[in-house]
Amino acid sequence: MRDILAGMPWWVKWVAVPVIALVVFGGLIMSVVGFVIWLLFKVLIFVALVGGLIYVVRKFMSSSSSRGDW
Repeated sequence: MRDILAGMPWWVKWVAVPVIALVVFGGLIMSVVGFVIWLLFKVLIFVALVGGLIYVVRKFMSSSSSRGDW
């Protein structure tokens, strides 16, 4: 591959080949990026829900223990 590209102008190596690669594999790249973003969004939702649940349970436990003192 290096021998084939050795005689080509610079714009073929640094412009044309990457553009062709993006055209050919662009759908695959966008699918992978979309999946990673979707996965990060789901992880953030999970963390927020678990954090909210822990907050509510601690708040409920502290208020019920203070009522038991009366």
